[in-house]
Amino acid sequence: MDRREFIGTAAGAVAGAAATFGSVSRADADPGRVVRIGFIGTGGRGQGLLGLAVSVSNVEVPAVCDIHAARARSAQSIVTSSGRPEPEAYTRNEHDFQRLLERDDLDAVIIATYWDWHTPMAVAAMKAGKYVGVEVPAAITVDECWQLVDTCEQTRVPCMMLENWSFRRDNLAVLNMVRAGLFGDIVHCHCAHSHDCIDHWFFDPQGNDRWAAKYLLNRNCDQYPTHSQGPVLSWLDINRGDAYATITSTAADSRGINDYFARRFGPDHPSAKRTYKQGDIVTSVVRTHMGKSLVINYDMQLPRPYDNRWMVQGTLGLYDEDRAVVYIEGRSPQYHEWEPFAPYQEEFNHKWWRELESSADGHGGTDSLEIELFIKAVRQGTDTPLDVYDSATMSSIVGLSEMSIAQGSAPLECPDFTRGRWRERKPYFAVV
Repeated sequence: MDRREFIGTAAGAVAGAAATFGSVSRADADPGRVVRIGFIGTGGRGQGLLGLAVSVSNVEVPAVCDIHAARARSAQSIVTSSGRPEPEAYTRNEHDFQRLLERDDLDAVIIATYWDWHTPMAVAAMKAGKYVGVEVPAAITVDECWQLVDTCEQTRVPCMMLENWSFRRDNLAVLNMVRAGLFGDIVHCHCAHSHDCIDHWFFDPQGNDRWAAKYLLNRNCDQYPTHSQGPVLSWLDINRGDAYATITSTAADSRGINDYFARRFGPDHPSAKRTYKQGDIVTSVVRTHMGKSLVINYDMQLPRPYDNRWMVQGTLGLYDEDRAVVYIEGRSPQYHEWEPFAPYQEEFNHKWWRELESSADGHGGTDSLEIELFIKAVRQGTDTPLDVYDSATMSSIVGLSEMSIAQGSAPLECPDFTRGRWRERKPYFAVV
């Protein structure tokens, strides 16, 4: 089967998937078919994903793209070190990815660039007939979210945000517990991305701006909401039985960045005196159409250990990731006392983790699983493990939180990217 026939078959399968809003498998799929992937963005994250992709059998990487030639050369070395031919490198300028997308020997692309480019590149890739795996967040405005959804529906080419925390072993075990009814009817969730990124992500150790620093200067919002929401969407059946209805977001003042620079480099350092628009803590509260509530926290610029603070609570009990504990009415041995989560993780271990074959590299195997499943979808011509609606919903919190904060924490209506189909859609993620 040549690439044109492959893409045509895949598009037909995805059209069926969009119509039924579930995954459609091809009975004649060849598990040994070679999947050809192009990589756009080959910095640290892109090279990490590339290394995982070439650990999967029957995967080729004909092309890589980066505005930094040295990074592209490093990516080429990763591919050749795996015993594959050297990929062609596209390094002319920020738009050179367009030449990569014109290639006729690519089935998919993985995008791991700066945030501003995620949506434009994903849209261009779908229009070129390539499956898309795009890093988080997939979009940074609500309009960009709609661009992703509209293009996916028009082209019938799948687009998946690579939200790896959806695939964590503990989160998938909790999902199995939710679906088994252990917590009863789910009422509320809490989630957060609590990760002090000042000295390595937004700025380098010498205090110089990195690429993400401009977002702290120019925006006040939840800059990075997808790791927090990743598992929560499936726990709450968002976009398949329920949907976000309204959101209210509140930001604390911005003090932590200036304090960091004053402590680290002295009060006269230019960055200690700059005005940063981004508040230190952003709290968003979402209410769903079916009456559930969700708290989402952004916390990336104050001193603290890493933490996601996932919690899911229902009419029969709850799970608390921060303390690694559960309480289940009628099952927990002690009345109203916590018990450890570890035995439940073993009992409800998801099939994906039982069958994981590739390297355990990449966040303890989570990235390996995510890439394996993305490649499997491309190979079989089916929809991806996370679809464009979930990708847009998670990413929309960036723009929605910004608008709510700017309006004095005003409540806003959340966009319905499924256009009402959430009422009929059935759960699809991690259903095996």
